[in-house]
Amino acid sequence: MTPKERMALPPQEMPQQDPAVRAHNMNEVALGYTAEMAKAEASRCLQCPTKPCMQGCPVAINIPGFLAKAAAGDFAGALRVIKETSLLPAVCGRVCPQEKQCQKFCTMGKLLKDVEKSVAIGRVERFCADLARETGAEEPVACAPKTGRKVAVIGSGPASITCAADCAKAGHAVTLFEAFHKCGGVLVYGIPEFRLPKAIVQHEIEGLEKLGVTIDTNYVVGRTRKLKDLLEKDGFDAVFVGTGAGLPKFMGIEGENLNGVFSANEYLTRANLMKAYREGQADTPFWHGKKVAVLGGGNVAMDASRMALRLGAEKVYLVYRRSEAEMPARREEVHHAKEEGVEFHLLENAKRILGDGHGAVAGLECLKYELGAPDASGRRSPVAIPGSEFTLDVDTVVVAVGNASNPLIPATTEGLEVNRRGNIVVNPETNMTRRLRGRRHRARRGDGHPRDGRGPARGRRHQRLPHQR
Repeated sequence: MTPKERMALPPQEMPQQDPAVRAHNMNEVALGYTAEMAKAEASRCLQCPTKPCMQGCPVAINIPGFLAKAAAGDFAGALRVIKETSLLPAVCGRVCPQEKQCQKFCTMGKLLKDVEKSVAIGRVERFCADLARETGAEEPVACAPKTGRKVAVIGSGPASITCAADCAKAGHAVTLFEAFHKCGGVLVYGIPEFRLPKAIVQHEIEGLEKLGVTIDTNYVVGRTRKLKDLLEKDGFDAVFVGTGAGLPKFMGIEGENLNGVFSANEYLTRANLMKAYREGQADTPFWHGKKVAVLGGGNVAMDASRMALRLGAEKVYLVYRRSEAEMPARREEVHHAKEEGVEFHLLENAKRILGDGHGAVAGLECLKYELGAPDASGRRSPVAIPGSEFTLDVDTVVVAVGNASNPLIPATTEGLEVNRRGNIVVNPETNMTRRLRGRRHRARRGDGHPRDGRGPARGRRHQRLPHQR
């Protein structure tokens, strides 16, 4: 097939639930490609000799290589290529922001002058992984001979899952410590079921156990056991810290202590990890908000807004101080939120949360904004318009304006250096901290979404563990 013929092939649209139906259920929105759709989409790849798409992939998957196999119908071979450098294709194919990474560099998208018309790399990746899992055709993972070395992995998000698997495959004895009762990190407590089914995450955790990884849940490193104890008393040769960016930020405005105000972390954790939406079945309650305002414009804000609808809210307002063009959320998530009925209040921001006199939320006073000069991030700075105050009638406010790194391990580990934001300071070439009494440990800023902009990706560049020294 010539490049001109490939360019003439239409992009394959992702089948999805009807918006009016899905806004009231927790089933996955995107239904997935068929085999023929996956082959057709993969056939759009121009097979560029320079492979520019790989520049945007945190783990440098051989994207043209796996797409060529998928286009030929060899989905097992395609998955084999993906898994040379990626452990989580079913997860990453769903939640990674391909439009800001691999698809941003896709030649097809550049020729058609629209990144939305790039080859849908993630969708094909997802299909290959789903097919193997659903048909029981996944190939066993080979492990090197035992080395006698021990690695502790703190946290169980995507970065920790990847590290644990890499170390186990290298022959090390790996123990993964998770503070919650269930593994998966942000994949289980943050990303909703309708975007990432938890059965898929559980399947990946079971894969770790098959590799021989020992998993200890309800184990809070820093409280149950200190990090230095793992190195000095328990015989671990290395420690990987992937404890997540789980410290929610608030706006510091009047009324944030009222009943009915939640951090997005708590709001989503109750629904996702604790299954609070299963009323009558789950032990965890949720707040029955009928008119919900979500503050923020990222993926977490979209998740919280869409979750509010599924928890029974009659009106959901998304309040964001910049325009849609500056929103850090994925375009797809913004589109889905709008389709489902979330009302966007752009160039507006919360000024204070109003109470009803009895300690509960009764409204949200907002201020209108206009865009000024770009700030350090390159986005135009929002400038308040004096005298533009107005009130939204709400009984619930969800704050989704970002998170900071979990402070527990730095606070309980003497000699561990952190920067002004509380992130552990590491050598940029090795991602290792300075020596702690003769030992070293690895650190990551958080578990994050793989390639999803909420923390570090699943990348393994510059990482050195015992088998790489």
